[in-house]
Amino acid sequence: QVQLAESGGGLVQAGGSLRLSCAASGRASSMYAMAWFRQAPGKERDFVAAVSANGGDLTIYADSVKGRFTISRGRASNMLYLQMNNLKPEDTAVYYCSADPRWTTPARSASNYGYWGQGTQVTVSS
Repeated sequence: QVQLAESGGGLVQAGGSLRLSCAASGRASSMYAMAWFRQAPGKERDFVAAVSANGGDLTIYADSVKGRFTISRGRASNMLYLQMNNLKPEDTAVYYCSADPRWTTPARSASNYGYWGQGTQVTVSS
């Protein structure tokens, strides 16, 4: 069983930055891939970024955030981060942390992840 808890969301002006955190408990989170997804009102849940297991050497990003967002694993093996820079109003959404012990390589599909956090709201004003 894996439990995930996000934090760090809030209200920020366009061009600003936020850092989201995800604390994982339960099975050793360093041993599996983790990801961030987001869901805006009335829209489907979209892939944002994912990172591989262990050292997190492999990362993948949605085209819409590439160059602005950075996903990373903390020194404490149970932490996942999403550094978001140059935020835009279209980044407004609830952001979810996800994980699945079956995989070590990152994936873009939500169906690859069986565990989800409660989400944290990010609102970017213009």
